[in-house]
Amino acid sequence: MIEVEVFGVDAAPHSPRAQEAIPRLEEIRRLCTLATDFAGVSQGHLAIEFVDAQRIAELNLQHRSLPKPTDVLSFPIDGAEPVQGGRELGDVVICIEHTADVREAIVHGVLHLLGMDHETDGGEMLELQRELLAQEPT
Repeated sequence: MIEVEVFGVDAAPHSPRAQEAIPRLEEIRRLCTLATDFAGVSQGHLAIEFVDAQRIAELNLQHRSLPKPTDVLSFPIDGAEPVQGGRELGDVVICIEHTADVREAIVHGVLHLLGMDHETDGGEMLELQRELLAQEPT
């Protein structure tokens, strides 16, 4: 089983768009499980955190040397190589203010935790992301 913790929902901007943008906990877990199931990871733990633009800009500067906000950042804990079996997967940090689709940001971030990289893979990660998001809840 994939354990998913969610933080910062209360810290998200209080605009109606921001509050509507954050999926319910069940949907967040379903999206995380879709991504991990594809990679054959059936056990592990990950965290999703919602932060403001200032915090994600700080993290982006610290970890990517980019002094600006972004939509989503992923921080693998046990490395970024593709994984099998259970482990501490890591953290996905999402800024609602800079995210067009929070569901997409969740899947995107989890795929990065699983070792995928759209900047080097010839489009496979983004295609998989589209396929996963097209799946209806069961």
